[in-house]
Amino acid sequence: MSGVQDRVVIVTGAGGGLGRAYARFLAAHGALVVVNDLGGARNGVGAGTTMADAVVEEIRSQGGQAVANYSSVAEAEGAQAIIDTALSEFGAVHAVVSNAGILRDGAFHKMTDENWEAVLKVHLYGGYHVIRAAWPHMREQGFGRIVVATSTSGLYGNFGQANYGAAKAGLVGLINTLAIEGAKYGITANAVAPLAATRMTEDIAPQELLDKLDPALVAPAVGYLVSDENQDTASVFVVGGGLVQRVAQFQSPGVTFSSPPDLAEIAAQWSTISDMSDAKLGTNPV
Repeated sequence: MSGVQDRVVIVTGAGGGLGRAYARFLAAHGALVVVNDLGGARNGVGAGTTMADAVVEEIRSQGGQAVANYSSVAEAEGAQAIIDTALSEFGAVHAVVSNAGILRDGAFHKMTDENWEAVLKVHLYGGYHVIRAAWPHMREQGFGRIVVATSTSGLYGNFGQANYGAAKAGLVGLINTLAIEGAKYGITANAVAPLAATRMTEDIAPQELLDKLDPALVAPAVGYLVSDENQDTASVFVVGGGLVQRVAQFQSPGVTFSSPPDLAEIAAQWSTISDMSDAKLGTNPV
């Protein structure tokens, strides 16, 4: 077996945009795809079966294998139902692409608890629930591939997206730990920050930029990260418009104090502490 041939891959939020592109690409390369989509609006309201069914039909019409699932990732029960669909239809779960998401943008001083919680429940909790339900199966079979959808809004920030950015940054923290815990079981965990023209981005980026950001340009990187050949783990990739690049956190050499400095002493060293000219790839000192 190589690539994604005969691998069972779950793609959440696969009824349109990026998720649809991922599902179609994976199926075209021989994967058995669970197309999960709640079928609601981009703010998370509503539900339906049409979106997921349409993608499954597209895949099958091209000779691929896929099955639809309409469960919400925001609750553990829905996530388990997604895994159960993979097991009952295809007999295994080899990879999870946690892509489902919603938007409820607004300046932080106008942020409501409802909009904060709704976005975190789908992105961060949704990623947790689906991966957690798949995790025992991956450990038992000694193989697993996890890809989460982070965002440049989580990596670098973006006005009006405090809830979205916090959730997306949280997913990076999740895959960093999953990579450590999954290593001896053949499980890799990575994140992709996609740049693509979808209904999620149609009114938050200029049209001339969106015209260059076909979701199909992101799918190959996701396909590789869930493939048998991939050995990268705990890595983050920004992908869009034909560009695929890894991003990572770096740390400066810093300053070591022999005793607790007072305010004037640490202030005097702050420019050296902040200087990244000799920075190296960051590591956990623990």
